[in-house]
Amino acid sequence: MKNNNPLKNVRLPWEEPKPRSEDPKAEKLVQKIMQSPTYRLAEEDPDFLKQDVTRGVRLELDYLKAQLTMEEHNVQHTIVVFGSARIRERKTALEKFQAAEDAVKRDPDNMQLLAQLRQAERMLEMSSYYDDARHFGRLVGNAGTGPQDNRVTLMTGGGPGIMEAASRGAYDVGAKCIGLNIQLPHEQYPNPYLSPELCFQFHYFAIRKLHFMMRAQALVAYPGGYGTFDELFEVLTLIQTRKNPAIPVVLVGRRYWERVVDFEVLAEEGMIAPEDLKIFKIVENAEEAWKHILSWHTKRKTHFYRVYAEGEQPKRGKVH
Repeated sequence: MKNNNPLKNVRLPWEEPKPRSEDPKAEKLVQKIMQSPTYRLAEEDPDFLKQDVTRGVRLELDYLKAQLTMEEHNVQHTIVVFGSARIRERKTALEKFQAAEDAVKRDPDNMQLLAQLRQAERMLEMSSYYDDARHFGRLVGNAGTGPQDNRVTLMTGGGPGIMEAASRGAYDVGAKCIGLNIQLPHEQYPNPYLSPELCFQFHYFAIRKLHFMMRAQALVAYPGGYGTFDELFEVLTLIQTRKNPAIPVVLVGRRYWERVVDFEVLAEEGMIAPEDLKIFKIVENAEEAWKHILSWHTKRKTHFYRVYAEGEQPKRGKVH
């Protein structure tokens, strides 16, 4: 379309700096002004955005970037998987065990090496959970109408170990996987099996946790440490206090969970109510976990069930 604006080619007074002919110092003075941090656009000024008083803005941006992207990709329901970042696939765990074993053979009286061997042996045993979490990722990846159905999507913390295994399972069947990474003081990398368009990095743990829960239709916790316990007990508390609607919470690995946490003692000592023990279920493997999740939703005829079992059309932009 032809632009008939007669003013299009007319230069405005402020489009050029004050000429040197009028003041030889003008050019340097203008450059000094334009280089001042106060002259930057607020959205392009990191010093301004990183102040304490703008923390609210940063919190909002941390939230909105992931929120708008997931809406765009029609992510409606997520199955969230937590677990240790230290658990490796069997091949790697076996190599570390053999290296520790060789070190002990060379110096059998070294107590530190013996302790490392015991640790390597435990991690070799724990590697079975990597395979199981990968299988669980495949189960979720094939949910809904198939791998391209983003209405039911796997979500992990985006890191290595169990998070990688579950992401890898979804990747195996061609399904998408959401990764919620967190910025840490040291360098870290996302696991390679996340969907690039759905892999996020958060500054604030609180916003990351919010996104874990907003679309969650189940939480599956594999053996893990502080991070896993943090997420797990926060979810249990939200459900216990009715701040979050009930969802199936599944702990995979009966031997591990019954050994590290005695939930029955919490009830016996009056620290939780007996009915709080029904908030979660301990199972042995991925198949049992997935069966429980489907049974839980089928019994209640939830929207997740209707999407998964009956192919109900998505309600774009809504979170249930």
